[in-house]
Amino acid sequence: MGKTKELTLDRIYQAAHCLKNVVRKTDLILSTNIVPDCELYLKAENLQVTGSFKVRGAYFKLAMLSEEEKERGVIACSAGNHAQGVALSAQRAGINATIFIPSVAPLSKIEATKQLGATIKIIDGVYDDAFEAAVAEQKKSGGVFIHPFDDIDVIAGQGTIGIEILEQIPSLDAVIVPIGGGGLISGIAFAVKKLNPDCKIYGVQATGAGSMYNSFESRKRESLSSISTFADGIAVKSPGEYTYELCTKYVDEIVTVSDDEIATAILTLMEQQKLVSEGAGAVAVAAAMFRKFGNLPFTGEKVCAVVSGGNIDVNILSRVINRGQQTTGRLSELKIEMLDKPGQLKELSAIIADLGANVIKVIHNPGGENTDIIGCFLHISMETKNKEHFLEIKQAIQKAGYKIVNS
Repeated sequence: MGKTKELTLDRIYQAAHCLKNVVRKTDLILSTNIVPDCELYLKAENLQVTGSFKVRGAYFKLAMLSEEEKERGVIACSAGNHAQGVALSAQRAGINATIFIPSVAPLSKIEATKQLGATIKIIDGVYDDAFEAAVAEQKKSGGVFIHPFDDIDVIAGQGTIGIEILEQIPSLDAVIVPIGGGGLISGIAFAVKKLNPDCKIYGVQATGAGSMYNSFESRKRESLSSISTFADGIAVKSPGEYTYELCTKYVDEIVTVSDDEIATAILTLMEQQKLVSEGAGAVAVAAAMFRKFGNLPFTGEKVCAVVSGGNIDVNILSRVINRGQQTTGRLSELKIEMLDKPGQLKELSAIIADLGANVIKVIHNPGGENTDIIGCFLHISMETKNKEHFLEIKQAIQKAGYKIVNS
């Protein structure tokens, strides 16, 4: 009958009871601007203990270990969030924890895990490489392996989010959930469908890490040969066995979003909701913003997007903000070919200023081989309102007789 038989609603309620004094019952925040024609609620797991939902599954899994298993210690692999969840849970239970982390994980996540007392081993590569190293260590040492997603107790822990969401808003029409290996969406989908079968469950992956998306579409588990996304928390080459089976049974649709769309969602969450999200945490919001779902009309619907984590490295955050501004037309660039004579820059600056944009950088370069001898190129970077505003400025500059080479 399949492995999914091992997961029950009673198990998820047991996890909820176990976690009652450990995790926060995170807020469900109404956003009125991100998707204007629907009631979009944000499940703020980025404000959870350790900054991510992962502590739920990790803590419940460790709580279910026997005393003999606890004595042997635990081994885990993670891109960072599961690592922190395991480290915190092990610290509270007095269990030795060794955690394998891929080299692509942000330094902030690695340092946070160290501070929680776990032994850290950095493995070159992505999550799947860390997974192989962790499995090898488990066979050698005999420790208990704590899988980040393909484990029934871990999935049950994550499923407590589904119970909370429906307690907060019983009449939801849809829940949108990030997917890496599938533990989060498996738990949420199972809980929500058991309690409210009419509520739709939508999953989201990064375009460059769409292993569950591919598997869901082809109806067979598929692995990726490589991964390309800055959303390290969902950069997984292969979906789990349990999670794939649960997704095929309880998830209605899975889509993907680009890194540019994820960056735009992170920027939007910061500006409009004052919420800091990491890449993996923002994919559900990105999918809603860019209306990725064929079966979700949005208009008049009550929709919950799970913001699954907020552990983003500040260096990556600065790049993400820059990319998000570019994608939405808030940060624009022009390259103008013109004659190098007095007054040109003053006239261009006046055009831009009169239309309400702000010049933040100007670079002047001499013309090349195929330009006028007294020609030059002017590179202008400016802050604009949106893409329409940028187009208005371009047209005004062209109308004034200037030649825009590219933008």
